[in-house]
Amino acid sequence: MNLKSTKITYWISTGLIALFILPGIFFLTSPQATEGIKHLGLPLWFHYELGIGKFIGGLIILIPFFPKRIKEWAYVALGIDMLSAVIGLASVDGFVPMSFAPLVTFAILLVSYISFHKLQNAQKNK
Repeated sequence: MNLKSTKITYWISTGLIALFILPGIFFLTSPQATEGIKHLGLPLWFHYELGIGKFIGGLIILIPFFPKRIKEWAYVALGIDMLSAVIGLASVDGFVPMSFAPLVTFAILLVSYISFHKLQNAQKNK
C-alpha cells in the first residue's frame, strides 16, 4: 500500500471511529443509555465515566497534534472498551448477533491503528 492510500485508509477509518464514539457524549443522560447500563448490571456512575473517557479517547485519536504515546494509550483504552462491551453483552444476553456489534467498531479501530503506525513509520524513514 502506498503512502497516499495509507493516509486515505487512516482518515476514513479514524473518521468512522469518531462518528461512532464522539456523539455518545450527548446521550449520557438519555433514558435508553441509563436503561442499558442497568440491564448490564453496572452502576450508573460507571456509565458517565465510560462515556466521558470514550469521548476524550475519540478526540485524541482524531486530532493530529497529540503525541504518538498518548494516541497509543487512547487506542488501547478504546479497544478494551469495545472488547469489554462484547463480553458484557454476551454475558447478559447470551450469544445473540447484537452482542457482537462492538466487534465491527473494534475492527475499524484496528484498521485505524495499523494505518496510523504505517504513517508513523513512513515519516521516520523520510
